[in-house]
Amino acid sequence: MRCPNCKGKDIGKIGTNQYYCWHCFIELTIVNGRFSLHQVEEDGSLSSLDDLFEDEDMSVESS
Repeated sequence: MRCPNCKGKDIGKIGTNQYYCWHCFIELTIVNGRFSLHQVEEDGSLSSLDDLFEDEDMSVESS
């Protein structure tokens, strides 16, 4: 699996269908075969990054 943001392979599992990219520091969640990407803010909240990517980039199969 590769990060759809940085294309890195340094992905760690943090929960059921939840992963963290140690290269670009984003959280990835897999829902129905698609990634949902979030940036972790300073206060610990999550901001969605999904609107920054094309549909084909969000497919788990394309990673």
